[in-house]
Amino acid sequence: MNTSKVISGVLAGLAIGTLLGILFAPEKGSETRNKIIDKKNDLKDQLKSKSKDLKNTVKNQFENVNDEANDLAQTKNVH
Repeated sequence: MNTSKVISGVLAGLAIGTLLGILFAPEKGSETRNKIIDKKNDLKDQLKSKSKDLKNTVKNQFENVNDEANDLAQTKNVH
């Protein structure tokens, strides 16, 4: 399964669950709106962090494959 799809699904589930929990809580509208804004900002930060982690993982894997390909090419040129 694709890691980015899993991360997206988990974050979407968290967002939906949080929003439903906040909307059904017996609080003032202004408090509810503030909670929604805070959660939105938290989820946005989490998404940025996960996106950065995924980008770094892909970059590292690409670099590893590139290094291996260069090593293989050098080995073939030597023989």
